[in-house]
Amino acid sequence: MSAFLSQARPRPTMVLCSSATRARASWQPVGQALGEPVEVHVEDGLYAAGADRLLARLRRLPEGADAVLLVGHNPGLQDLASELAGDGDPTGLRRLGEKFPTGALATLRLETSWRELGPGGGYLESLVVPRDLAR
Repeated sequence: MSAFLSQARPRPTMVLCSSATRARASWQPVGQALGEPVEVHVEDGLYAAGADRLLARLRRLPEGADAVLLVGHNPGLQDLASELAGDGDPTGLRRLGEKFPTGALATLRLETSWRELGPGGGYLESLVVPRDLAR
């Protein structure tokens, strides 16, 4: 996933990462692969957060935050991505409803501001899981 993210567009300019050891360990190789300065916020409040708490955190992002990577835990991440994805890649939407494994990356383009973000406020560009990258 690190190599994939280093080539992905848009590249994250800000990261919200759970303070859990596993989440920080997941972020570390990605941060190294990006090779550019990224604003990283390691936050206790993201640990085991549900979709509502994650959404509340996203709504507090500055409007200038254009590409944000959220590193956290399930079921909160899957629930949040499912809630936000009002439309998008049909295969990705179907897969998002089935399973969101460890290391999965849902890329959503927002149709609204951070402050106004809510259900259906995003377009699912893609859903990539580690198994996809092994092919």
